[in-house]
Amino acid sequence: MAANIVMSGMRPTGPLHLGHWEGALKNWVELQKSRRCFFSIVDWHALTSEYEHPDPIRQNVNEILYDWLSAGIDPNRSVIYLQSAVKEIAELFLLLAMITPLGWLERVPTFKEQQQQLRDRDLNTFGFLGYPLLQTVDIIIMKADAVPVGEDQVYHIELAREIARRFNAFYGFCFPEPQALLTPIPRLPGVDGRKMSKSYDNAIYLSDTPETVREKIRPMVTDVRRKRRSDPGIPEDCPVFALQQAYSTAAEVGAAAQGCRAAAIGCLDCKDIVIRNINAFLDPFRERRRIYEKSDVAAILAAGNEAARTQARLTLDEVRRLVKI
Repeated sequence: MAANIVMSGMRPTGPLHLGHWEGALKNWVELQKSRRCFFSIVDWHALTSEYEHPDPIRQNVNEILYDWLSAGIDPNRSVIYLQSAVKEIAELFLLLAMITPLGWLERVPTFKEQQQQLRDRDLNTFGFLGYPLLQTVDIIIMKADAVPVGEDQVYHIELAREIARRFNAFYGFCFPEPQALLTPIPRLPGVDGRKMSKSYDNAIYLSDTPETVREKIRPMVTDVRRKRRSDPGIPEDCPVFALQQAYSTAAEVGAAAQGCRAAAIGCLDCKDIVIRNINAFLDPFRERRRIYEKSDVAAILAAGNEAARTQARLTLDEVRRLVKI
């Protein structure tokens, strides 16, 4: 049985932003203190939708690695690895494809959702249909028993449990059934008021300089009621206030809310507080990033790749024995 093992990953499709921190990385940093963690840069997953233009993927591998390290993912505590460096994943994917019913993959909610959202590309491929199975392999090849996800990914973990259960029923026990470790995914607004997202070009990135953060926040939209400084507003309707709640002290949040309602504080004053606090929050990230940019991060990834391969080989040896291949 797995012994308190956590597995998760991210697609290398660009730099990470504050939404990634709030939704995942903050939780990963805490989990690595008490559990054995495998964190994968899932470049094969990126290819399922970016196969026509794969050039940025390799560069983004380095970017995501720097972002993870700067956020506090510790290579001495966690196994950080590149999915495509662990070829055993591909073999297990092939073997599990033999027993995974097609209907299980076709009913995954995100399959049709992604097809609708990404209409600018052809996603009618075996790779895209099969990516939930590949995700299952990522999890169970490490014998993970917990996967930190938001509620939108719970179905994927249930599919992984069903596939693990089906294999165990056919061939004998091999895989623990992974549990979803639910994590909050707050809707952090971007600088245009919509959900923070790379695709919206509205994100504050973990690698942004203090000047860039200031340039992004100063022109942010605020409560439309405050056309003049003397106009009172409703802070809950202001995306700047949402950032205030995430990165300011309770006293600052209270003062900003009261000042907004009474028109006793201007929007630029509120933004300056947010700018100061976000920059103070990101300063340790920047310092760690400067250190890692001067170090041999390729060696960190190589060591993580080997540790991941070691675990994957053990699992695959067991699978081969059970399947009699």
